[in-house]
Order: sequence, then C-alpha cells, then structure tokens
Amino acid sequence: MGVVFLVVGVAVGLPVTDSLMFAIGLLVANVPEGLLPTITLALAVGVRALARRGALVKRLSAVETLGSTNVICTDKTGTLTRNRMRLRALWTPGHGAEPGPWAQELVRTAALCTTVTQDADGEPHGDPTEAALVAAADERGDPVDPDRRDAGRLALFRFDPRLRLMSVVQRDERAPGRARIMVKGAPEAVLARLRPEGGGDRARAAAQELAEGGMRVLAVAVRDLATVTERPSRRQDAESRLTLLGLVGLYDPPRSEVEAAVRRCHEAGVRVHVVTGDNGATAAAVAREVGIGLPRLQVVATSETLADDELDRLLTDDDAEIVFARSSPETKLKVADALRAHGRIVAMTGDGVNDAPALHRAHIGVAMGRSGTDVAREAAAMVLTDDDFATIVTAIESGRRVYDNVRKFIVYIFAHATPEIVPFLVFALSAGAVPLPLTVLQILAIDLGTETLPALALGRERSEPGIMERPPRPPHQGVISRDMLVRSWGYLGLTSAVLVMVGYFYVLWRASWQPGDPTEAGSPLHHAYVTATTATFAGHRHLSGRNRLRRPHRPRSAPRHRRALEPAAACGHRLRAGLHRRPRLRAPASAPLRYRSPPPGRRPAHHDVPRSGVGHG
Repeated sequence: MGVVFLVVGVAVGLPVTDSLMFAIGLLVANVPEGLLPTITLALAVGVRALARRGALVKRLSAVETLGSTNVICTDKTGTLTRNRMRLRALWTPGHGAEPGPWAQELVRTAALCTTVTQDADGEPHGDPTEAALVAAADERGDPVDPDRRDAGRLALFRFDPRLRLMSVVQRDERAPGRARIMVKGAPEAVLARLRPEGGGDRARAAAQELAEGGMRVLAVAVRDLATVTERPSRRQDAESRLTLLGLVGLYDPPRSEVEAAVRRCHEAGVRVHVVTGDNGATAAAVAREVGIGLPRLQVVATSETLADDELDRLLTDDDAEIVFARSSPETKLKVADALRAHGRIVAMTGDGVNDAPALHRAHIGVAMGRSGTDVAREAAAMVLTDDDFATIVTAIESGRRVYDNVRKFIVYIFAHATPEIVPFLVFALSAGAVPLPLTVLQILAIDLGTETLPALALGRERSEPGIMERPPRPPHQGVISRDMLVRSWGYLGLTSAVLVMVGYFYVLWRASWQPGDPTEAGSPLHHAYVTATTATFAGHRHLSGRNRLRRPHRPRSAPRHRRALEPAAACGHRLRAGLHRRPRLRAPASAPLRYRSPPPGRRPAHHDVPRSGVGHG
C-alpha cells in the first residue's frame, strides 16, 4: 500500500521526497495504532469484572462470545437449586405416606447405603443427596456413624450413572452372622429388580406423585442373606430379587435469584434448557418454579433414547424450552452438537469428569467451582465460583457490554482517519501548491495523545440502558459493520475534515497566502504556516472530544457514563499538548498573529506580515 501511495504522489507531480512524505502520512493516518491494545484491555477489564462477580473466564475471547449466547443448557441440582437437600416425604408399601415406626427402618437403611464421611468437627462430606439421608437419620434419633458403618460393610458397588443404582452388603446389626444387601437409586431402576410379588405398580404411582411435587425420589430395597458367606461377588447378583422398603422424597429448594435471572434471559432472547439426570417430573416442577418453560415446556423423560431427528425437531422449536431428564454425559454432548449445527451459540454447564467433552464442544463451557471436578474445570471456558445460574446471566450481560464498548471506541478511532487523510490528499492533489496541513509527527501525537486514553476509557463504560432487553446479535455479525463505517468515515470524519481544513485555510488567508507561495523556514509565511498547522492540530483535538461523547447505537446517555471518559480525554489532550511543544513537532514561534493595514485599494502583500508577528496560536 505504501508503494501505491508513493507512485500516486509521483504521478500527481510531487517530488520524490514529498511523495514519500505523502505515502508515510497516509499509512500513519490509516493505521489505528491504539485499536489492538484497546480491544485487549477492554476484554481484560471484562474478565476482571466477571471474576469479582463469581465467574472466572479463562480466555479473553470468551467474554465477547458470551455477549452473543442465545441458548443456555443448565444442570438442575446446585445450579438452579441450592444443593441443600432435606428429607421431606416418605412412602412405604404397607402404610403409604402415614408416619410411624415402620419409616424408621427405611430411613436408617437409606443412610447406611451411603459413602458419606465426616471430618473432625462432625461435618459430612460427600454427595449432597447422601448427606441429606444421613442427616435425616440423625434427626430421627438413629444416627449412622461412618466408621461403624464402614467396619460392618462387606461389599460396595458404587453409584453407576447408567444403572442409576448403588448397593452395599452390610452385616445385619440385628442378627450377628447374617448380612443384608441394601440398594438405593432411581425408582424405575430399583422397581425393575424387585421380586415378582414386590408390588411395583403402587410404588410407581407414589413416586410419580412425589416427583410432581418437585422432590428427588429414591427407592430403597433390601435382600437378606442367611450367612455372611453368601454375599454375592457380582453386582448383577446383588441387585436382584429385592424387597422394597419404600420411597424417600428429598427437596432441594430453588435459588431465590434464579427466577429473576431466567426472566432476564427471556427478555434478552436467550432460551434455557435443563439437562439433568433427575426424574422428568421433578425437573419439570423445578423448572416451572423458576420460570423456565415460557411459553411452553417440553419434557423428554428418557433423553438417552432420543433419536437424532427428534432432537433436531425439538431444538428448532422456538416456542418451547426443554427439560432433558434422565440424561447422561453423552446426552449433553449430543445436545451441544445439535445446537451448534443449527447455528446457536451455546453455554453448557457441567461438573463431572464425563461432562468434559460437552463442555469442550460448547461455545462456552461452564464448570462448577464448588462441586465440579478438576477435569470439568480444565475443559471449561468459564468457572462459576458460586455455582449459581444467575452468574451466567451476569456474564452474558457483561459480554454484551464489552461488545458495545468495543464498537464505541472503534467508531471513535475510525472517526479520526478521514480528517487525518484529507490534509494529505489536498497536499497531493494540489501537487504541493497547498502546504502540508499536518505532519506525520503531529498525526502520531494525535493518535497517541487523544485516541488511546479516551478509547481505553470507552472500554470501561457501564452497560447501556436496556442492554438485556434486545435479542442476541446474530453469530455472523461482525464487530465492524457498514453503518459504523458510514458514521465514522462519512458523517463524523468528513465533518471533522471539513471543519479543520476550513480553519487551516482561514489562517493562511488572513496572512495573504496564495497557492504555491513558499512556506518553508525562512520565508515570510513560515510562521503563518506554523499557526495554520497548529489550528489544524487543535481542531482535531476539539472535534475528537465531540466525537467521543456520542454512542454509535443510541443517543447520549446519563452523565455517569462519562466519569472515566472525560478525565481520560483531559489527560490525552494534555499529553498531546506536551508532545506538540517538542521542537520537532512545530517551528518556534511565540507571538500572536498581527497584520499591517494595507493602503486603500491595494491587497495585502507578503511583506505586510512581519516575521515577528506570527505565533503558533
């Protein structure tokens, strides 16, 4: 490009030296020197602001991506809810929901079929569901000591997310020398392993009723062994021919701030899907309680068996939000892939090791800081230190704010290009008859002194009113649009260029300058030329302040948005003024411009303007 400018300068009749100056000037005027550091700093400021509000962003580019997110796939437990489960309801085959001593065995058996540990202070550590079962046994006066429980344990088959079961072989405390197999898990999984006469139909109806109340339902079943030596060595042998003890209903209250956060998502055009391993009725009840499912909620009870074409049909339905119940990590991955294939920008939450592929595949993988695993945090682009859904919405708002601020200072910086280019074009098109209105060093002083600091301040501005009331920007929309270029280069830039050039020619005209008159050092018009270039320089300074206060997308907002902008602009002006005092940026001159009055009928001549009477203004 520089070679092209040099050739153009020679072609219009400029000497090689002036053509070289013309080419360098256009290159300096066209290159926004402060754009890259300003964008980087704006993203870094957004990352720091999010960290203060509970969201640790691992990549700067993720801040901008958050602003275009239009789908959130969230877990239920711990994200929408408080992850503080408490036992709320019990059901036994013989007595239903009636309280009585028969419920004591149900609660104690459920508490024994856990892996919860305790620290020195007696605080439980482990899965919140199991901790709630241990706490329920303690509240009913039958506490379970973890050390004693483990001492009497003969075998342990840990919870399998595919089977949705956990089982243990425990010594029978009531009959020494005998053992009991204890199983707990999803009702449909446990009821399928009962003896034929186990009465599963009534239990299924009771489990559905409890789930519709928003509770997590677990079924507890046992099988007695005659001797300790009969304990099975294989899991499938242990989890068969069971006798149902009953159902336990655990309630995890939703977070108080989630309902307002979901409402903000809907106002911002962001859809919220729930991907959970819990029962469909339970997840749907919680989703409705926090406002998910407007205008319509679609529940997929067995998402693992969902076909790809059915998944595509559900995700392209813009009227429904979906609850993917009984989902596995593979389900999360399928949902993320399908949403990406349909052009959605996806934020996916997860906390387990197996969630890592889905977190990596989503545009914004969100890991839980408190309950998540190290593998999930490593694969995610953002980590929630509070495990709160509302923090995701805050991050989306911050991403939109950063995007808006980037567009603001792009308009601000690009608006300087036209008034910096026009003086060089006038100089070249006049073949040097019009002296250069701006020098290259003056342009650098403008860029360094006026553009950079105020642009950095624009990157720190607060959110515009109504930022979460507009739909997400389309994924294909770039940061720089045609309207922005028309506004910055055409309207703002051209207006600034005309005004500064009018000031430049006015100062020369007052000194009786004519095109082609010499203005180099030692000539009578040299000081007038220095004053004219200073007027051009000062015009850039004033007009840049005007350009910076108007937003590219809405009228000027409240004065509080300019608390950081105005001091930065003042510092920039002081810096540029200091740079302009350098001898290399201007010729020495001190006195104001004065003129002799010419005799009547005669136009002013060059010698009517004394050398000592022209200052830099």
